[in-house]
Amino acid sequence: MFTWLCVSLGVAFGTSMLPIMSVELFVVGLVTSDPSLPWIGIGAAVALGQVAGKLLYYLAARGTIELPSILSTKPYRSQRAGPVSPARERRRRCGERLQRTLTRMRERCHRHPHWMTATYGASSVLGLPPYMATTVLAGLVHMRMSLFLLVGLAGRFVRFSALAAAPAFFAGLFRL
Repeated sequence: MFTWLCVSLGVAFGTSMLPIMSVELFVVGLVTSDPSLPWIGIGAAVALGQVAGKLLYYLAARGTIELPSILSTKPYRSQRAGPVSPARERRRRCGERLQRTLTRMRERCHRHPHWMTATYGASSVLGLPPYMATTVLAGLVHMRMSLFLLVGLAGRFVRFSALAAAPAFFAGLFRL
């Protein structure tokens, strides 16, 4: 049992860093294959792994940790001078629009800090708006780390505990 809790923690951390697989499918598959696993333990392990992985995104958005140069947001500067291509001009305009949108969003979040907390909490339970996006936005608006961790852990715990308990609930409900 302890082994599966550690595996769940690792898978949750990995999928939160690099979302190549759905951790929700992993949880459902795990508790379906071994119904003796404690749903509350699986929920807690997966919630901890998810929030720990997203904490790195939060810290990067907040500016606490530095991204590798390949992921830097500094504009690309061409080595050669010459006419600006239409594609490069479109990218520049798109980047400027994104900056204006982020600035407006940041100002609104500072004016109404409870909105960001509520949005992040709803996202951690429901997944809408996307949890990754609200994690980065929480870092951009400098949400308190303690609030980020508390709301994220609570929401993710509710989400994954309910998901882990669902197969056992439905198996008992439809038993003939």
